[in-house]
Amino acid sequence: MACYAIGLDFGSLSGRALLVNLETGAEVATSVFEYPHGVMDKALPCGKKLGENYALQHPQDYLDVLSTTIPDVIKQAKITAEEIIGVGVDFTACTVLPVKTDGTPLCFLEEYKEEPHAYVKLWKHHAAQKYADQMNKIAFERKEEFLKDYGGKLSSEWLFPKICEVACEAPYLYKQADKFMEACDWIVWQMTNVETRNSCAAGYKATWNKKRGFPSNDFLKEVNPLLEHVVDDKLSRTITPVGSKAGELTKRAALLTGLKEGTTVTVGNIDGHAAVPAVGVTDANKMMMIIGTSSCHMLLSKEEKRIPGICGVVQDGILPEYYGYEAGQCCVGDHFDWFVKNCVPEQYRLDAKAKGVGIHSYLREKAKALAVGESGLVALDWWNGNRSVLVDADLTGMIVGMNLGTKPEEIYRALIEATAFGTRMIIENYENGGLSVDEMYACGGIARKDDLLMQIYADVTKRVIKVSASDQTAALGSAMFGAVAAGYFKSFKEASDKLVKLEEKSYQPNLADAKIYDELFYEYQILHDYFGRGGNDVMKRLKAIKTKAASV
Repeated sequence: MACYAIGLDFGSLSGRALLVNLETGAEVATSVFEYPHGVMDKALPCGKKLGENYALQHPQDYLDVLSTTIPDVIKQAKITAEEIIGVGVDFTACTVLPVKTDGTPLCFLEEYKEEPHAYVKLWKHHAAQKYADQMNKIAFERKEEFLKDYGGKLSSEWLFPKICEVACEAPYLYKQADKFMEACDWIVWQMTNVETRNSCAAGYKATWNKKRGFPSNDFLKEVNPLLEHVVDDKLSRTITPVGSKAGELTKRAALLTGLKEGTTVTVGNIDGHAAVPAVGVTDANKMMMIIGTSSCHMLLSKEEKRIPGICGVVQDGILPEYYGYEAGQCCVGDHFDWFVKNCVPEQYRLDAKAKGVGIHSYLREKAKALAVGESGLVALDWWNGNRSVLVDADLTGMIVGMNLGTKPEEIYRALIEATAFGTRMIIENYENGGLSVDEMYACGGIARKDDLLMQIYADVTKRVIKVSASDQTAALGSAMFGAVAAGYFKSFKEASDKLVKLEEKSYQPNLADAKIYDELFYEYQILHDYFGRGGNDVMKRLKAIKTKAASV
């Protein structure tokens, strides 16, 4: 009888299951479920309008992923549930929800269905920025040690600013919430009836340190008196290492999924972190980029360095025996999508349709015909804020150099180049902090299908980039974690050697283009520092005016 593992990957717009044959390494079947509620950024299901910078989700969508995708991959593969030995789970993070003691989300209760703070706050929920600012100010004044683990700043995307938002804006709801859960931990709880808190999300998103634990009660009290005992009352100080077994599938979850009761389920994980061993990165000085709606830039090292502007460094946070470093960009595929939906003339769509290609492919081919620098444009990649290295959700996008002759493909290419420049900023920040980036690997849908973007990244960073051959790298990583937790593989190195496949083609930097990109990157850096480091806070002033106008 063959052995299989399932990787469950919960993204921003959909969830997917990947069935992997552990003996052959074959990715046997995939099933994707689009969230019916999507990302709620304008209104709740009841029609109640949401505030600026909201990004909520509905936890029922996550349960529906279990009940649709898992039976589907079993059916596709024509196997039995007994052949599946382990399940791994990854999620976007920090994606957090308030629940009752039994795990029921507050938004499932009739009395809270019209309360925004009762729903899941997605990773890109940035309405908590002012609470992140407050926490950073207090932590800086108190010289809190934990700030050094996170590049000197906490992000509005993380756990405590989002909980603080609930405590400040809906204190009655905060009191009704028995627990606040990372969505990855919540879905594992629903599958196993065992509540766990995974070390990856705790370390990178909840400011937990393996040696020091969470921020002190005194600090949290100064932020908001309601938060003084939040760790003991509504979180947990028991943190479970990623890659370990959370529990076994319950009878109820088996009926929901079609899996066998008692199947091993590993503790939850963050999507980008789960993908690291799935591209073959199991040792130091190799950077993995997962490129999608947003991007993560992960690096392993044997050394602990305090580097400004990163998302975090966590001991054993990605793989055992290594310090895992995370940086990232809030907006990559998201701003290509924004441009296509809002700024492309109808004639381009008609031309694309006539050629039998999608609008992205059409723009990509036209942009590819441009010489480096030909557009005369430089853009900033902050259309959803800046995650690294400025850690500021209130920054916004910018394009410099447009005139009456500027064409859509020139803007499209400038937006791609902006994300490449942002990646180079992250690499140089790692290196300035004393880490080496000797090799680069990429995964995600964009890395697999966008030759132009990948070549620009190679030219801008002046590095060879290898690309995962898997369309579902995070899900593959989760399947690997599930197989290790079930005892099929003894180590992640063994699992990676068996299951990982890379594209034959790698992207080699074009040195002539790289030289021109050096000039453009210089201009990007000037704009980056001027608008991002306090030289001109016009972006924040405009955002404040917009918020004020919207509230009238």
